[in-house]
Amino acid sequence: MKKILFLFLFCAFKFSFAQKSINNYKYIIVPKQFEGFKKSDQYQTSSLLKFLFNKYNFTAYFDDETLPEDLARDKCSALLLSLKNKSGMFATKTQIELKDCFNTTVYTSKEGASKLKEYKKAYHEAIRRSFKSIQALNYSYKPSATVQQKKTIATEASKPIVNEAKATPLKINSIVTGETLYAQPIDLGYQLVNSKPEIVFQILKTQYPDLYILKDANGMLIKKENGFWDAQFYKDGKLMTKSYKIKF
Repeated sequence: MKKILFLFLFCAFKFSFAQKSINNYKYIIVPKQFEGFKKSDQYQTSSLLKFLFNKYNFTAYFDDETLPEDLARDKCSALLLSLKNKSGMFATKTQIELKDCFNTTVYTSKEGASKLKEYKKAYHEAIRRSFKSIQALNYSYKPSATVQQKKTIATEASKPIVNEAKATPLKINSIVTGETLYAQPIDLGYQLVNSKPEIVFQILKTQYPDLYILKDANGMLIKKENGFWDAQFYKDGKLMTKSYKIKF
């Protein structure tokens, strides 16, 4: 029972990530090759950005580096950096974007520009000018309330259960529908429709491929070994489980 409650609380806390500020993220992941560039670390753009983030109190890693244990366990503790190349014929222009694990943009820097003719110098000047708006944020890592709550839950879940035999069992109303749902991509996940067609659920991606959050349903979608997916959610104070075949 504690494991089920832990999973539900964990999923509920995921919804609050969009409200976090840049200070609530512990790490920055820097791609070795940005979109639009032909080579890894071309013009040393990735190296410069990693250097700048580390210089101004962030903790940055390349995406191909060995990550610290806590980041390897929870990718949502990091922001993924992307460099927008808006260069034209007469100027090199860049913009730095930071996204969370749900691919939601958390921060976008001001545009930096350079008119230098040598590519490496031009990109470095443009990037440094873009970074000034990030530098002005005076970043200082402060774990969000969500992180603290997750730690508390994990601690409680690891404690031995006292008088477990006397605990009230959790009643689960389980229904195997045999119905097939079809997944249609939406922002951050999919909408699941039946053959009518009607939207049955909207599901949001997590860092686990076999686990989705049921949007607006106080629950989650879990892949089972028999090929079915279980939708677990609360309705009228009861835990409901409905099994579906889902075609992605």
